[in-house]
Amino acid sequence: MKRISPGQQIFESSYWYVEHAYPTSLEGWLVIVLKRHCERLHELSLEEQLDLARVQYHVLQAIHQLFRSEREYVMCFAEAPGFKHIHFHVVPKHEEFEEAYKGGKVFHYLKAPTEEWVAPSRIQEICTHLHGRMIQTFS
Repeated sequence: MKRISPGQQIFESSYWYVEHAYPTSLEGWLVIVLKRHCERLHELSLEEQLDLARVQYHVLQAIHQLFRSEREYVMCFAEAPGFKHIHFHVVPKHEEFEEAYKGGKVFHYLKAPTEEWVAPSRIQEICTHLHGRMIQTFS
């Protein structure tokens, strides 16, 4: 598994793991990644789909609690070069979210200049908090 975050892994289930995206200029941008390689949603097993639903539910609850998000986006494209692997972006629309980047323009936060990136130390704090929350809800 290739790590993308400077923070600890937030959660790992039977089929998925959860990390904070990096680099990003938006706190709380998480990624739910399938452990095995797969490029098409219709090729996921029923067990993988059911596990995803459970993980996604708890991730959404955790980021809403932490960020008091107005709403959350969940997206899966898995078509960009180097990213042809099933993964879901989970993005909280919270007070730092700019309306100019709503909807499909949200990927602006992954393309922001270096000076706008969330600091690795802040991502570590977020990951630690969310990890604790996810472990509590799954125990």
